[in-house]
Amino acid sequence: MDELDGRLLALLHDEPRVGVLEASRRLGVARGTVQARLDRLEARGVVTGWGPELDPAALGHPVTAFLSLEIRQAASGSGAEHGGHDAVAAHLATIPEVLEAHTTTGAGDLLVRVVARSNTDLQRVIDAVVASDAVVRCSTTIALATQVPYRTMPLAMAAGRSSGPAAGR
Repeated sequence: MDELDGRLLALLHDEPRVGVLEASRRLGVARGTVQARLDRLEARGVVTGWGPELDPAALGHPVTAFLSLEIRQAASGSGAEHGGHDAVAAHLATIPEVLEAHTTTGAGDLLVRVVARSNTDLQRVIDAVVASDAVVRCSTTIALATQVPYRTMPLAMAAGRSSGPAAGR
């Protein structure tokens, strides 16, 4: 990442529908440079998708909650259907309201972000999550407001600054 990569990502973040030619014009570089940078960022896994960002609340799911799951650990040599992270992850992937799940350290084994249509509907979602025999316990925290939404641009901009021409000095 360098300063040009950061500027390119910022432009695409602010105006995701801008084309390569327009991006090259605004950044003051050749079209081929913009395309090569995009290809490199995608190949390195920095850019992971080009789809629209969706708002769960606008889709009718205004309630966000975080579930801390304790799971039954899979016995060595046993089938994944009896426990373990993979079995729970496969189960969670079948529930549309599960937005993401992360293996964690601490009291819980997985942290799961879910959405629901209401607090009452949240109970249905939780019931679906704990329907797996591999889930031993679930603790729920309801989000009241989003203070800092999921974001990556500040990180990308900091990476671009820290690896620019003056970074090695």
